[in-house]
Amino acid sequence: MKVAVFGRFYNERTTNSVERLSKFLLNKKIEVCIEQDFFDLLTTEHSKEAGNNVFFADFKTFKALDTSFDFLVSIGGDGTILRAITFVKDIDIPIIGINTGRLGFLATIQVDAIENALQNIIDGKYKISERSLLAVETSPENKDITDLSFALNEVAVSRKNTTSMITVETHLDGEYLTSYWSDGLIVSTPTGSTGYSLSCGGPVITPGTNSFALTPIAPHNLSARPLIIPDSTEIHLRVSGREESHLVSLDSRIATLENETLIKIKKADFKIKMIDLLNESFLITLRKKLLWGEDKRN
Repeated sequence: MKVAVFGRFYNERTTNSVERLSKFLLNKKIEVCIEQDFFDLLTTEHSKEAGNNVFFADFKTFKALDTSFDFLVSIGGDGTILRAITFVKDIDIPIIGINTGRLGFLATIQVDAIENALQNIIDGKYKISERSLLAVETSPENKDITDLSFALNEVAVSRKNTTSMITVETHLDGEYLTSYWSDGLIVSTPTGSTGYSLSCGGPVITPGTNSFALTPIAPHNLSARPLIIPDSTEIHLRVSGREESHLVSLDSRIATLENETLIKIKKADFKIKMIDLLNESFLITLRKKLLWGEDKRN
């Protein structure tokens, strides 16, 4: 078995997680490879504190993934998992997240449960949750988008360098829907429904639902409400406003587009596989993270 490890930040919880993870896997004779930039960050920062006694100094590293890996462990929060998918792409490697961040809808494994979680994975006591992604094209093309043209959580268009609202002309499968006067518009997957979209008043969508959500950001047309659409829908957006450009974000990656650029959004032709342990579920996560059921009357 061969396991990839990815992270983005250095702190005590992160190094503790890497140490517990790697020691457990090495004791099981499982090969561990750390993403190169994460490895460099860990060794640089940890050596400042521990001198040359860095416990993972001789670990193997990777810059790109291939099908020889059995799964990837993301150490951080949900944002780290969103960045991890840029390595996994369409090569079908399952991902599990250890939560050293904050809320953690995707990264659900707590640091004190690392060994138990990994043993369950080794023993096959888990299930795979397949997550749909959004694919984006622009006309004219934008290199920042064409290099990594997919998003697991959401694609959002928003204003740039202005306090003035923008107008987002929206078509669904070639038919005009409306023009949102707003700070922007979020196109969310079920996975992303508990992220930016939720904070803007969008609905929670269970991961297996074959739908996307359109959620306006601070709409000026007050009748505008979030809209659920089939995930087979092709969405076309065109932005206009007082400024000459606007922002488009694919999860945490941001590009600047000129106004009147045509943005085409549709379901990607591949999915991301998330590892769900048998004692975890989306509904359990909802109750934990959103404190559903904490009302004393329950």
